[in-house]
Amino acid sequence: MANVMFIQEPGKQKPAKPSLSSFLELGFRPLYIAGTAWALISVALWVFAAQWLNMHMGALAWHAHEMLWGFIATIAMGFLLTASATWTGVNPIKGSPLAALTLLWVSARILYLFNAPILFLLAGIAETLFFLMAFVALWRVISRTQNRRNFGLPWLALGLGVANMLYLYAAWHQDYIALMHYFNIGLIDMAVIALLVARRVIPFFAMRAIPTLSLPMLTGLGQVQLGLGLLAIATGLVNLPRLAAIMLAATGLISLYQVIRWKPGSVLGKPILWVLYLGYAFLGFGLIIAGLWLMGWTPAVLSRTALPAHIIGMGGFAVLIIGMVTRTALGHLGRPLKLDRSIVASYWLMLLAVILRVAALWPGPLASALIHAAAVCWIACFGLYLWRFIPMLIRPRPNTPH
Repeated sequence: MANVMFIQEPGKQKPAKPSLSSFLELGFRPLYIAGTAWALISVALWVFAAQWLNMHMGALAWHAHEMLWGFIATIAMGFLLTASATWTGVNPIKGSPLAALTLLWVSARILYLFNAPILFLLAGIAETLFFLMAFVALWRVISRTQNRRNFGLPWLALGLGVANMLYLYAAWHQDYIALMHYFNIGLIDMAVIALLVARRVIPFFAMRAIPTLSLPMLTGLGQVQLGLGLLAIATGLVNLPRLAAIMLAATGLISLYQVIRWKPGSVLGKPILWVLYLGYAFLGFGLIIAGLWLMGWTPAVLSRTALPAHIIGMGGFAVLIIGMVTRTALGHLGRPLKLDRSIVASYWLMLLAVILRVAALWPGPLASALIHAAAVCWIACFGLYLWRFIPMLIRPRPNTPH
C-alpha cells in the first residue's frame, strides 16, 4: 500500500504579545494613541460635560488650547519624530526618553483640568518641556546628518511651543485679545508644518499606491508656499493683519492649485488617498477664508468669527490627521496598506463631523443639536481608530522576532 502523506495546514498565526520596548520604539506609537484619545476625551468633556470644566484658564480657552496643542500639535510631533528617522536614518527618540516625553504630555493634560494657579503653572512647564524635548530630538538628528531639506522643521516645531507659551501667558493674565492673537499664530505655524509635510507625502503616497500615476512634486512652488506661510507668521506676530491676510490667501490658493495638479479624479477609488487630498484642499480653502476674513472681505454668509479656525482645524488638520495616522501607522508597522470597513467608516465620520460642526456656527434652533451630532461623529471616528490600531501600536511589527 502506498504511503499516504498528510499535510497539516498551519493555523492562524497568533499575534505577538504587547511589548513596552516596541511601544517606545518610535514616536508615533505613544503619541498617536495619546493625541487621538485626547481628541475623543476632550471633545466629550467640552460638549457633554461642560459643567465639570472649571480650570484656571477658562473653559473656552482650554478647548481652543487642547484642540490645537493638546491634539493637533501632538500628532504632528509624533509624525515628525517618526518621519525624521526615515529621512535621516537615525531614530531621534525612543525608549526612556520617549516615555519621559509622553509623561510630560500626560501631566500637562491632567494638570490643566484643575483650577489651582500652581497646577496651571506646572502644566505649562511640562508642556513647554515637551516641545523643547521634541525640538532637541529633531534638531539633533537633522543637523547631525546634514539633512538640509528639513532644517526648518525643528524650528517650526519649536515655534509651536513658543506660540503655546505666549498663549498660556495671555490666559494667565486673562487677556482675551492676546489669547486669540497667539492662537492664530499657533494655527498658522501648524498650517505651515502641515502643508510642508503633506505636499511631499501626498503625491508620493499616491504614486506608490497607483504605479501608473505620475504626479509633479511642484518643489519650486512648494518653496514659494513655504515662504508665504513664514511671512504670514511674521506679519501676524508684528500685527500687520492686511499683509498677513494676503500671505494666507496666496498660500491657500497655491494649495488648491497643487491639489488640482495631483489629479484628484485618479484617487477617488482609494479612500486612503482621497482623505488626504480632501484634508489638504480643506486646509487651502480655510487659509483663503482666513485671509478674506482678516481683510473684511468675506460675504455675510461666511463672516462667522470661528469659521476659519474650524475649517482649518477640523476640515484641514483633523481630516489630514485621520488619514495620516492610519496610512503612516500601517506603513511603519509593516502592515498591508489595506483599509477595513472600520477605518473607511472613520473617514466618513470625520467628514460628517466637519459638516455638522461648521453648519452649527450659524445661530438657529438646530445649532445645539448639530454640535452634539458633530461631537458624536468625532468621538466615534477616533474611537474606531483606537479600537483598530491600539492592538497594533503596542505590539512588535509582524516580521519582528519576539
